[in-house]
Amino acid sequence: MSKVCELTGTTVQYGNNVSHANNKTRRRFLPNLQTKRVWIPEEKRFVTLKITTKALKTLDKKGYLAMTKELGIPAK
Repeated sequence: MSKVCELTGTTVQYGNNVSHANNKTRRRFLPNLQTKRVWIPEEKRFVTLKITTKALKTLDKKGYLAMTKELGIPAK
């Protein structure tokens, strides 16, 4: 299953674990993805999205159609 936000495109980031002895080993920072059913009042239907919690806050503020239009993503 892909770890990508469907709206913002946020994906896995990579970095290092750094020990007290300053040893570095690679690690992954995973996005906080949630599956959410979103009601679109303009189309009178639900859409299921896999989005980050940050995108969910923005979605609550702006709305689905305004957010997809701003990001240049075709609405589902």
